[in-house]
Amino acid sequence: MSNKVIMEGALFYVTDSYGNVDPKLEAGHGLYMKDTRFLSHYELRINDQLPELLESSVSESYLLTTMLKHEVKDVGAVEIKRSSFLHDNVMHEQLLVTNYFLSPQQVKLTLQFDGDFQDMFIVRRYRTGEVGQRMDTTYNGKMMQLQYVGKDEQIRKTSIHWDGSPEVRQSEQLLQYTLDLAPGEQQTIQLVIKPQLTPLNANAGAETLLDGELLSYNEALQSLTSSYDQWLTSNTRVMSANSLFNTLYDRSLQDLRMLQRDIGYGATTVAGLPWFATVFGRDSIITSIFMLPLHPSHALGTLRTLAAYQGKADNPWRDEEFGKIMHEIRFGELVQTGQSPFSPYYGGVDSTPLFLVLLVEYVRWSGDLAIVDELKDSIDAALSWIDTRCQRNAAGFLTYQQEAEQGFPNQGWKDSANSIVNENGDLATAPIALIEVQGYISYAKQGLAEIFAKLNQHERSQLLKQQAEQLEEQIVQYFWMEDEQFFSIALDGELKPVRSITSNAGHLLMASFVKDQYAKKIGQRLLSDDMFSGYGIRTMSSQSTGYYPMSYHNGSVWPHDNGMILLGCLRSGLQKEARHIVSGLLRAAAEVPDQRFPELFCGYSKQEYDRLVRYPTTCSPQAWSASTTFVMLQAMLGLQVNMLQGEISLAPALPLDIQELNIVGLTIGKGTLDIYLYIDQETDTTSATILSNKTGLDVVVHS
Repeated sequence: MSNKVIMEGALFYVTDSYGNVDPKLEAGHGLYMKDTRFLSHYELRINDQLPELLESSVSESYLLTTMLKHEVKDVGAVEIKRSSFLHDNVMHEQLLVTNYFLSPQQVKLTLQFDGDFQDMFIVRRYRTGEVGQRMDTTYNGKMMQLQYVGKDEQIRKTSIHWDGSPEVRQSEQLLQYTLDLAPGEQQTIQLVIKPQLTPLNANAGAETLLDGELLSYNEALQSLTSSYDQWLTSNTRVMSANSLFNTLYDRSLQDLRMLQRDIGYGATTVAGLPWFATVFGRDSIITSIFMLPLHPSHALGTLRTLAAYQGKADNPWRDEEFGKIMHEIRFGELVQTGQSPFSPYYGGVDSTPLFLVLLVEYVRWSGDLAIVDELKDSIDAALSWIDTRCQRNAAGFLTYQQEAEQGFPNQGWKDSANSIVNENGDLATAPIALIEVQGYISYAKQGLAEIFAKLNQHERSQLLKQQAEQLEEQIVQYFWMEDEQFFSIALDGELKPVRSITSNAGHLLMASFVKDQYAKKIGQRLLSDDMFSGYGIRTMSSQSTGYYPMSYHNGSVWPHDNGMILLGCLRSGLQKEARHIVSGLLRAAAEVPDQRFPELFCGYSKQEYDRLVRYPTTCSPQAWSASTTFVMLQAMLGLQVNMLQGEISLAPALPLDIQELNIVGLTIGKGTLDIYLYIDQETDTTSATILSNKTGLDVVVHS
C-alpha cells in the first residue's frame, strides 16, 4: 500500500492510499510539525466498514484527492471524494458524499482520531529516549483537542474542528455523521485540524476557535493555488515536443514549491518526505545549485540560513566546530531535551566546501557581489575551518571521523556505514578523505579567487588560486589509480587509496583541472556497462567489491548524483556524455510514479530487467532529485554562465526524443533569456535561436 504525502511550510501529512492514517502500519503515517507527529490515527468508515478504493492521487503536489465507495453490487453505491491540503499551519479536509443509488439512503460516516505526539526519531525507530505523556482529550463545542506534555516542558495540542452535527463519542475520540441522501444528492463535511505548540506555563486549557479565525476550505484552497500559480510563473517556463519531459518538469517545479521551508532566514528547501522534512546542509545546497536555472534568487535563503547556523564553537557532542556548516537540524522533543545532538548536528564533511561552491555559483549566475560582503564572516570562517582541518595530515586533504557518540561514521553524501569499502571487503579506517570533497574545495577556491580578484583583493585571490592548484596536484598524486585509469573513492587513515570504482569521482568534473587530462577518462568509465545501468550512473561499479544493485549507496542510482556529474560534464566539455546521461534519466522518468524522481532506484541494468526496479524505502518527493530535472535542462542547453566575466554560452544538444524545446524567462543577472532549440534528427545537430535577450550580454552559441 503506497503512501501519499503533502507538505506546506512547517506541516507535512502522510497517509495510506485511502487517505487514512493507520497506526498499525510502520509507515510513518501522520500529521507532523516540528519533527513531532500530532496526528497518529485518522480513520474513515462508511456504515462501519472500510470503503473501497477507486483512485488516489496527488495530481497537484499540494492536494491529496482520494475517491472511495461503498457499493451494493448491481444496486448502487455511495461515493466519497476525500480532499486534503495544508495551508497556513492548518490541515483542511473536505468529504463530498454522493448517493448513486436509485433510492434514498441513510449513510453512517464515522471519523476516529488519535495523536501519539511521538518525536520523528522515535517514529522512525532511529532513537529512543525519555518522553512526556498524553493528557486527557478535551471537547469544546465543535472541537476536540488531543494534548500532550513533553519532557521539554512544551504542550503539544491537536485541535480538530468540524462542521455539521455529528454524534460525538468522547471515549472513542470518534465522530459519527448520519446523512440522509436522496438519489443523486451530495452533502459536504469539512474539517480543520490544527497542530499547536506552546510553553507549559502558558497553557490555559482547551482553546476555542471563533468563526472567521481561519479561512474556509474554498478560501484556503484558492490562496494555496494562487501561490503555486505565482511560483510557476516566476520561474523559468519550459515546453518541449516531449510530453514526458513536460510532465517531469512541471512535477519537479511543483515539488520544489511544496518543499520550501523558512526557519527564520529566508526560504530554502527541506531534503525530502517523509523522513527528511527539514533543512540539511548538503541537500539544501545541492538543490539550490540545481535550481539556479529556475531563478538565481533561490540560493539566497539557503546561504543565509546555513550562515546563521554555522558552527560557533567546538562541541564534540554535535560534531560542531567553528566555521563548519551544519549537516541537519531538528526541532523535536529529543533534541529540545538534549537527548539527541541534532540541534543542529554538524557531522557532514562536505557541507562547508559546498556552501562556498553555492556562493560561487550564485554570484556567477546573478552578478550579485553584495552577498560576498554580507556573508564575509561566514566565508572567512568556512575557509578557516577547511584550511585548519586540512593541516591534520601531511597531504593536506580534508578528512573526517566520527566524534559524536550518536553521530555518523561516514560523513559524505554516501553516509551508510558500509559505503567506503576496499577491494578486499574491509571497510576503510578513519580519518577518511573523500575524492569529491577535495574536488569541491578546489572548485570553491578557484571560484573565490575569481570573485576576490573582481573585488580588487588580489593578494587573497592569488593565494586561493595557488592553494587550489596545489590541491589539484595532490589529488592526482594520491587518488589516481593508474591500473584502473580512474580515481579512487577515498583515502584511508594511512592515506592509502580505497580501491573502489564509484560515481564519486564524477563530481571531480566540476573542477577545471580534470578538463583536459582526466575528464575524458572519467566520462568514458562512468558510461561503461559496469557503471551505467541504462537509467543512470550507478553509485558503484558492478565489478567492485561490495556491489549490490539494491544497496543504498553501493550500486543504486541516485538522480542527484547524476545531476552533479551532468554539471561536471558541462564544465569539462563532455557534451556527448551529458546527452547520454540525460537520455538515461528520461528513461527512468517514464517508469517512476507520477513522473517524480525518487531519492534513488535500484542499479539493475536494462539487460537484467526490462523495466526500472524501484528501491523499496525511497523518499519521494526528494528535493535534490526533483531539482535534477533543471540540471537536465541546463545540460540540453549546454548553458554556462559567468556574470563576473560577462559570459553566457550555449552548446545545445537535445536527445533524439526531444525534437523541440522552448525556454521562456530564464533569469541571468537582472535580465532574462527566451530560447528555442530544435534538433535535426537526420544530421543529429541541435540549433539554438535566441528569441529574447534582456540580460545585457551577448550569448555565444557553440555547435
